[in-house]
Amino acid sequence: MTNKTKRITESAMLLAVAIVLELVSKMFIPEMPFGGQITLVSMLPVVLISYRHGVRWGLVAGLTYALLEMALGAKTVAAAFQPGYFGDGTMLVNALIMCVLDYIVAFTVLGLGGIFRNRGSNPGLSLMGGSLVALSARYLAHIASGYILFSGWAEWFFTQDGFPAWGAELVASLSPEALGLTYSVVYNGMYMIPEMILTAIAALLLAKVPKIAAKVS
Repeated sequence: MTNKTKRITESAMLLAVAIVLELVSKMFIPEMPFGGQITLVSMLPVVLISYRHGVRWGLVAGLTYALLEMALGAKTVAAAFQPGYFGDGTMLVNALIMCVLDYIVAFTVLGLGGIFRNRGSNPGLSLMGGSLVALSARYLAHIASGYILFSGWAEWFFTQDGFPAWGAELVASLSPEALGLTYSVVYNGMYMIPEMILTAIAALLLAKVPKIAAKVS
């Protein structure tokens, strides 16, 4: 088996692991009401591909993973192209923005996970650092999408029953634009920040397994 074939085979297996981890997560962990979910570190296999084979190949694997995610979320993607999904917004434009930011960009950037592969002598720290960069990039993509597409929900979100009092204070003190951005940061952070922490810890522990975090190419 050639090195290229080994790389493709290994990447396919790790992508399959990522999908399985996500599907298992959906069985036990509730999804957020407007999309997003904490998973059983389902993005770590993609980060590992990048660490083992380099960022360029990692981005290819990330794009593949993005397309798989779109297939898994086919109902959501299809619904986005239906009238009324984004309120009074331009349906086609908004649907395309969602597909690009929440899927293509958000999951392709996981390929940045190998950014520290040639820096430092501690593979655990390098893999952990790469996972934080990769997932932070995904977080930023969701923040941009949420701000562009769902800012109109910001006031309701911060003033709904049961929300802490500081939510109403934000509504009173921020401009609509700043409130919309804050809403996207807070909402997406509710699942992305725990995911980042869990993935970083898992990456640090995984690197202790012999040969797992070895750089192949």
